[in-house]
Amino acid sequence: MGVILRAENLTKTFKLSAKQQKIEKTNVKIRTAVKNLSFSVNEGEIFGLLGPNGAGKTTTLRMLATLIKPDSGDGTVDGASIVREPEKVRSRIGFLTSELKLEDFFTPNYLYDFFSELHGVPADVRNDRKKRLFSTFGIGEFAEVKVGELSTGMKQKASLAIALVHDPSVIIFDEPTNGLDVITAKVVTDFLEELKKEGKTVIVSTHIFSLAEKLCDRVGIIIQGEMAALGTLEQVQGGKSLEDSFFDIYSERMGGSV
Repeated sequence: MGVILRAENLTKTFKLSAKQQKIEKTNVKIRTAVKNLSFSVNEGEIFGLLGPNGAGKTTTLRMLATLIKPDSGDGTVDGASIVREPEKVRSRIGFLTSELKLEDFFTPNYLYDFFSELHGVPADVRNDRKKRLFSTFGIGEFAEVKVGELSTGMKQKASLAIALVHDPSVIIFDEPTNGLDVITAKVVTDFLEELKKEGKTVIVSTHIFSLAEKLCDRVGIIIQGEMAALGTLEQVQGGKSLEDSFFDIYSERMGGSV
């Protein structure tokens, strides 16, 4: 089982507007969201990226998904560089975040077909895959309902199905159960486990420790844009619960404050 995704010294900074500086009561004009971050993900595993809000998880995943460019460093997905070969990377990944919204005017059925065509998926393959995914997520009876009229949970399930139209080998999910009711969250987490059984590689960012403990083979803990711990669940936990280990690591990094 080889490495399929690699982050190498990824760094990303953002300029703070005068308004942001005022709101946050700071004179800092440049914020470093991610700093020299490196880690790898093995083929066929579920890897969890953990950290508090603002730690750099989403920025990291967006760089790996080629939505934003790193200031320095690089990464590879199945051998393709996120900096030099973004088109190849996009063809090999599925990316889902609650901040990327589907257009309210269109239906799940239309959007699934539209994105399938963008990825060059043959019609027969598209139809078979759509039937399976829509059945798995219970989208069938809502297939012709406009996205704007769907519940939050159904929107998330439709987004998940659409992210998988091209049957990617690597799936990146940013907070996949965020805002979902317990039933929908279970449908999503069960499906992530099913993807692993199919040999897919899944990268999940979350701040929900129970989700990471249930799903993940290995985890990385990001604090203030840097990797504070990395390894198997057992290695990171050190005989404790993941939550207790996280707060120990966080406290040490932050000088004793939680």
